Amino acid sequence: MTSTLRTLTVPLDVDSSSGGLPSFLVRDDVLCWSRREAGLVGYGELTRFSTTGPERFLEADIWWRHLILEAEITDHVELPGTGPVAFGSFAFSKTSPHVSRLILPELVVGIRDGRAWATQLTFDDGPLTEATVLATVERWLSGTNGDEPAVVTSDVGRSPDGDALNGSRGSLGRGSLTEAAWMEAVTNGVEEIRAGKLEKLVLARDVVATLPSGVNAAEVLRQLAARYRECWTYGVDGLVGATPEMLIQVEGRTAQARVLAGTLDRRDAEGIDGSPMEYAERVLAGSEKQRHEHEIAIDSLTRQLAPFSEAMNSHSEPFILELPNVWHLASDVKAELADIEGHVPTCLALINALHPTAAVCGTPTLVAGALIRKLEHLDRGPYAGPVGWLDAAGNGEWGIALRGAVIEDANTVRLYAGCGIVEGSQPEAELAETWAKFRPMLEALGIRR
Repeated sequence: MTSTLRTLTVPLDVDSSSGGLPSFLVRDDVLCWSRREAGLVGYGELTRFSTTGPERFLEADIWWRHLILEAEITDHVELPGTGPVAFGSFAFSKTSPHVSRLILPELVVGIRDGRAWATQLTFDDGPLTEATVLATVERWLSGTNGDEPAVVTSDVGRSPDGDALNGSRGSLGRGSLTEAAWMEAVTNGVEEIRAGKLEKLVLARDVVATLPSGVNAAEVLRQLAARYRECWTYGVDGLVGATPEMLIQVEGRTAQARVLAGTLDRRDAEGIDGSPMEYAERVLAGSEKQRHEHEIAIDSLTRQLAPFSEAMNSHSEPFILELPNVWHLASDVKAELADIEGHVPTCLALINALHPTAAVCGTPTLVAGALIRKLEHLDRGPYAGPVGWLDAAGNGEWGIALRGAVIEDANTVRLYAGCGIVEGSQPEAELAETWAKFRPMLEALGIRR
């Protein structure tokens, strides 16, 4: 064995599909990041870095840079996501005991712009050739790389379950708060806003799904990737979901983000006159409350990103992002990263500056964060934290872990959803919005409500 990381990337002959990544690439224990017909999947685990606390992003950044500094990297493809890649998931809160992690897999398979590749990663001194890479791919994809994978679980703590609701393949129980208690938390949050203590607050809630026949994580990822093609489907260490919000995407010196704030349930348009999109334009884009919430979110991100940028632009007006379950007000931001003291900032350095945004926390951040801890009565764990990947060249994609869930054991999944609370928020409407946001995961789990 050697302490030096060695990697070899070779092209593959793998076709993508209209449902996202080829389904045979996805297993229960896979590390996954995909959108449309592109993405990365990782198999096995070579090593990982774990951390907690307020310095979790910078500590992970230092670990990653030290790991690749002396790495022997041979890359015959040279695209973002080739060479060594680490998948990561970070706790939402700096005070959370939930362990943030970067995971270095043994094998990565990627697809981008119709091109596919595989990267084998090792600390061994043995031969590393195209033949060994292809043999490793065959071993993993044929299921002969040891025993069948166990269901991946998370170390997120649980809260007491409530009475089961209803479902087809499983049952649904309450999480940390009853619906009535959560709506009371919304009311209390609105009172704090009206008192002038903060401008916006994001409150989350959880529900617990129990599936007696077992959780099929691979099928959940496939369902999400096929149904929510405009979202980024992710799977990291028992955290699964399909987020519509990109915290930061870095390719070379270009950084991009997608900011969402303002939501409308598509079921609200059933039976109305005119087209659904006209309804969304009128009710969502025409809402002073929704636009105010969106302006807070976009201002938060651009203000935090500005010190790292030499040029930046964003939509002058938000657009409506159409998803199968909801419409969102959305804005895309693009920035050219500045050279700061001879270095372009890394993904994790940018995340350290950007997270948490107003879209998932509120504003002012410190006031909103303290109120979240007081009112939610749950540890968000990785929910609403950064999730994604980075490579040795500085490229990476990090979404916000929304529309997701944590697989707690072979039969239990904890789902999370949150809403932006402003002065005009109504508790009943915010509760209904959380159920609209739970819908992608409930559908993927086969649970009806």
